[in-house]
Amino acid sequence: MHPKQLDILADVIIALKEDLGSGDVSSALISANIKAYATIITREPLLVCGIQWCTAVFKTINPGITLEWLVQEGSWIAGPTILCKIYGDAKDVLTAERTALNFLQTLSGTATKTYSYIQIIQGTSTKILDTRKTLPGLRLAQKYAVACAGGYNHRFGLYDAYLIKENHIQACGSITNAVLRARKANSKLFLEIEVQNLTEFDEAMRSKPDRILLDNFSIYDIQQAISMNTNYNYELEASGGINLMNIAAFAATGIHWIAIGDLTKSVRAIDLSLLIEGQGDV
Repeated sequence: MHPKQLDILADVIIALKEDLGSGDVSSALISANIKAYATIITREPLLVCGIQWCTAVFKTINPGITLEWLVQEGSWIAGPTILCKIYGDAKDVLTAERTALNFLQTLSGTATKTYSYIQIIQGTSTKILDTRKTLPGLRLAQKYAVACAGGYNHRFGLYDAYLIKENHIQACGSITNAVLRARKANSKLFLEIEVQNLTEFDEAMRSKPDRILLDNFSIYDIQQAISMNTNYNYELEASGGINLMNIAAFAATGIHWIAIGDLTKSVRAIDLSLLIEGQGDV
């Protein structure tokens, strides 16, 4: 995934509007001729993600601010270190500080959690998927962070793929009816069916979807589904109740995909700080 600069700027403008309001009254106390040297540091391990968003915040506040990144996007940093050096008008650096760090710590947190899952299942054929359980307004950014860490993106929204879930099936009368209606409405869209048990799985296979989601299946039932799928060879996805403690066992079944809402909905921000290292008049 390669976000467009216009989309990144759109995220940044919304975030700055929320933070700035009518203006930064605290930074207004600083003389305009004061320049600052600053660094962004991490106090813990992380997979770096969000450099474009962080940079865009500073450049939107003042294009004259310069940033020297000492790390690359997608790189693993094993411990406390300096990530970036910054030089510019002190008041503008401080105005941009919180919003810039919010993007960097949140996207790095998302990428770091994704990376943790991926490391556990190394050596298996299973791939990690994200979900739509993203922070409001940050779907593009968080899905980018998942991809940055080596994960894969599920559908972006409600418009780019069918995911026929329990309530859709109930409203349509059956899995078969739901799939027939979907194919008639738009036969080109990717179509996935969520099933709750092996009986529904059997019906789903006969309805010819593109992928079947096994929702809250036990490892034993996943193994049964994989066996039943031998003659069909559909893509199979598992979701529900899968975490860092048990994902290795689920991946060992040979399931194609595992979707994890925890990647984006329960993200813990990385502990980052911006420190003024020096200042002077111009």
